[in-house]
Amino acid sequence: MPTGQGRVVSGRYRLLSSLGMGGMGTVWRAYDEVLHREVAVKEVRAPSELTAAHVERLNARLEREAWAAARISHHNVVTVYDVAKDGGRPWIVMELVRGSSMADLLGSEGALTPRHAAHVAADVLAALRAAHAAGVLHRDVKPANVLLAHDGRVVLTDFGIATVEGTSALTMTGEMVGSAEFLAPERALGGQPGPASDLWSLGILLYAAVEGHSPFRQTTPLITLRAIVDDELPPARRAGPLGPVIEGLLRKDPAERLTAEQVHPMLRSIRAGAAAHVTDRTSYAAGSRATTAVVGGPVSPAPPRRRRRTAKVLGVGAVTLLLAGGALTYKFSGGDAEKSRTPAGPATVKVIVTGTYGYFKGSCPPGSAKSPTVTATFTVDRTPAQVSYRWVTERGSVTDTRWQTLTFADSDLTTRSKTVDFSTYYGDDSVRTLIGVEVREPTVTRSNKVPLIIECEDPGNPEG
Repeated sequence: MPTGQGRVVSGRYRLLSSLGMGGMGTVWRAYDEVLHREVAVKEVRAPSELTAAHVERLNARLEREAWAAARISHHNVVTVYDVAKDGGRPWIVMELVRGSSMADLLGSEGALTPRHAAHVAADVLAALRAAHAAGVLHRDVKPANVLLAHDGRVVLTDFGIATVEGTSALTMTGEMVGSAEFLAPERALGGQPGPASDLWSLGILLYAAVEGHSPFRQTTPLITLRAIVDDELPPARRAGPLGPVIEGLLRKDPAERLTAEQVHPMLRSIRAGAAAHVTDRTSYAAGSRATTAVVGGPVSPAPPRRRRRTAKVLGVGAVTLLLAGGALTYKFSGGDAEKSRTPAGPATVKVIVTGTYGYFKGSCPPGSAKSPTVTATFTVDRTPAQVSYRWVTERGSVTDTRWQTLTFADSDLTTRSKTVDFSTYYGDDSVRTLIGVEVREPTVTRSNKVPLIIECEDPGNPEG
């Protein structure tokens, strides 16, 4: 039985079975014992090592998700019924959509036909237009957040990182949240997102639908982000009539991207299988020049002048992506322009600690098979930099009195990690503590702490 199954939330919603992870939480199939109907209930499960401030932010994001979705009344947006408070945490209660996600469909059946993809995308676009009209930016449009109901309805869900016009952000300074391969270039560079950013993500979704994979996916999130900013769009060879739509949505400069009003008739035409040509005239920010995209016809290459200008604008900056394990930062080289923006004063550093096999019980030393390991990920705001740090345990005691130095050369990434392996570190002694990192240079800071438990047993007496 999944943990929590059978529990009654807020005295009303009985958890029946887990439907899997949904953004920052777990989604449950539940039964509303007041209205006697099945619903979906989403909870937040904060990692135990998070600080109280981080947990509070997660809970606030969940409430923001409910608020954002509730502002939108549309057939293609998930309906939110309630925000229940239980155990000091908010739980979102929403309609139960019977079906599967677009990600599941692509995983089980492969790429979609252009007409099928246009059908799904047209409904997602309708949901986005309704959201944008209500002042809501979704910011996480991807196949996993598009539900395909058994009755044919397409539903956009998971507004967990949405922003609502007129409200403050729920991210820390420098954070960028979302799925790397679906982020728009302006978001990857830390710029202000807008409706065009959601439309870029819709373009990536369309490309993935017909090709079976997203166009800029690389081996790591950081390389993926750089590809999004700098690389040309790989041809969508199976897109057919969707080619002009995909190309128009995936223009690097948001000012040159197709708008929702332009894309809407194009998708409807393709979904209907019509042979009529649909013309799109887009004025570029650089001037009054226009291009024509014809559904079913070839895509005219972008003007070389525009392509060079876009590369110059978007090739400079810092890329920041918030991942489950912490913040990873990639700094692009931008020549003199980048150097001229380097702020004066010492660099700043953030450090996040994560653990693997944090609990061990058995014969000591643990050995290398499943020995506890702790990794500290250091992120500086710029290079070159030197970080002076040491490992500390519960109540601030140090595991090693020596300060260690981690050097970031001028050409390095701005994120590096250090790992401690406890396979022989504690010898025959048991330990139960929390462990983290203390930094004294270039700025004084401390990381979070993660559990470290090693219970040594006598090989001849497992009970100790």
